[in-house]
Amino acid sequence: MSDDELTVAAGVPTDAPGVIALIGRVFAEYGFVYEPSTEVPDLRDFDRHYQAPRGEFFVIREGDLVVGSVGVERLDAGAAELHRLYLDANLRGRGTGRALVDLVLDWCRAQGISRLILWSDTRFHQAHRLYTRTGFRQTGERNLPGDVNDSREYGFEREV
Repeated sequence: MSDDELTVAAGVPTDAPGVIALIGRVFAEYGFVYEPSTEVPDLRDFDRHYQAPRGEFFVIREGDLVVGSVGVERLDAGAAELHRLYLDANLRGRGTGRALVDLVLDWCRAQGISRLILWSDTRFHQAHRLYTRTGFRQTGERNLPGDVNDSREYGFEREV
């Protein structure tokens, strides 16, 4: 696959099923149990989380298939949270994740947001390298009580 076959666009509610399927592929890769009804409630209420001015969402497609995603949601006047940064395995390590983070940072700047946070499962090591390379610092850790995958997450933060 060559990069010229990939397209990046603002996400819309009809992209949610493709993003849900992408996340399912990544969860399967890691051997995680995937229950979309509990794992991705934001995607089931897309407009409330990602419609301007509340947030934004971006998808990468290869043809009609969603192969990458990222969302950003405003927390308050000065802060936002990055959500749903997922890539199919063959796109990782090629600058695609960095490009998605850059889109989120550009959106934050345009919105006057000065601080960006995110939470990431402790097992997503490659993602953590991306986050530190794009200026995030690890700020904390939390357990997700009742999570079927017994998940722990690292918190990350950076100034925009």
